Amino acid sequence: MASGPLDGVRVLDFTQIIAGPLGCMLLSDLGAEVVKIEPVGGEPWRLTAQFFPHESKAYQSLNRGKQSVAIDLYDDRAKTIVSKLIAGADVMVINYRPDVSARLGIDYDSVTKIKPDIVYVDSTAFGRKGPWAHRPGYDIVAQAASGLMMVRGGTLDDRGHPLLTGQGAPADFTTGYAIAWAACAGLFSRERTGKGQKVETSLLVNALVLQGSTFMSNPAADAEARASFLADLEQSREAGEPFPQFVERRKKAAPVVSGAGVYYRGYLTRNGALAVGCLSPAVRQRFRAAVGFEDPNESADGVPQRTVNTALQLEVEGILQGKTTEEWMILFDKHSVPAGPVRYVEELAEDEQVLANSYAVDLDHDLTGPQRMTAPPLQMSGTPTAPQGAAPPLGRDTRKWLREVGMTDEQIEAMVADGAAYMGLAAE
Repeated sequence: MASGPLDGVRVLDFTQIIAGPLGCMLLSDLGAEVVKIEPVGGEPWRLTAQFFPHESKAYQSLNRGKQSVAIDLYDDRAKTIVSKLIAGADVMVINYRPDVSARLGIDYDSVTKIKPDIVYVDSTAFGRKGPWAHRPGYDIVAQAASGLMMVRGGTLDDRGHPLLTGQGAPADFTTGYAIAWAACAGLFSRERTGKGQKVETSLLVNALVLQGSTFMSNPAADAEARASFLADLEQSREAGEPFPQFVERRKKAAPVVSGAGVYYRGYLTRNGALAVGCLSPAVRQRFRAAVGFEDPNESADGVPQRTVNTALQLEVEGILQGKTTEEWMILFDKHSVPAGPVRYVEELAEDEQVLANSYAVDLDHDLTGPQRMTAPPLQMSGTPTAPQGAAPPLGRDTRKWLREVGMTDEQIEAMVADGAAYMGLAAE
């Protein structure tokens, strides 16, 4: 069987929680050998909603195909171990605060003294420069600070507190992909030039990327609207207007594209719900033909007018509720209208479309047994991607890698006895 495109590449994974682990897991899916360095007690994501000692679904879903080395990085012996591991690595991924990585001697300057051509991927919350460089942060903090939490005006709970943008962790997961992208780009550059480099990314920049045209300032298109909004926001804050009041007032004042109100949204049906996405005049026309309605706001050139047409929305909503989701899907397929039923992710593990494209993969965990999870998101014809097994139990590979760097079994056992290393329930 052909090897993955990163076969022969060794990655040291000094990351925790979501973004870093995901990025390194994607590199493993591409064939890289990923060695995860974790605390003796396990990284925090292992301990979140454990269903088995040191095992959680959150951790297992983001760390497949890796090897686990559990050592206390503050122990003097660990510093020697890490130095030797760095010497044999191609890529190092880290998401520690600057002061932590420097204190541990695994900052970029220290690492390049050991391995000058290493590709060093540095992921932070807000970047290494500026007044927020020192701050820790998670997805929710990046959502708030980047404006992502207020996308489409923001959503508040019953007491006026801002809520996350949907479920999941969009800034974290986007950053995970950026980390994998960074490592691959760094490796490609090194292949051409022979030189390694530091590649930086952050939750903040990836949260901004997710907002695309909303973040973009284009005076030719939005100077007046942007200036008006910012002036209103400043006046609101100076006047001490309650945050929930400002949010609701802005929602009422903000213009709504009526086309999006009927053409790009979710609908109730007789037995459930579905969503449609009609972003071109031709597709909108096909949607109208399939549903059977006229849109007085659709101009001759097919551009929706920036007015709210509640009557039209209610009309289309009423029509959609007249048939089942399955009946509408047949009709929309016939008219080539982009549409899909609203489902829960738990339904997708056995879904015909998912399985037909091999988007799910079955693995067997050393301690907790069989599991099905999402497959690598890329399928390559010449250098196939594939999981290199389930996520590792904590410390499973500690002995292997400590031997690799020249430690004797007696020295390893001494570290374990001192609480400076852990070999786990499924160790060699």
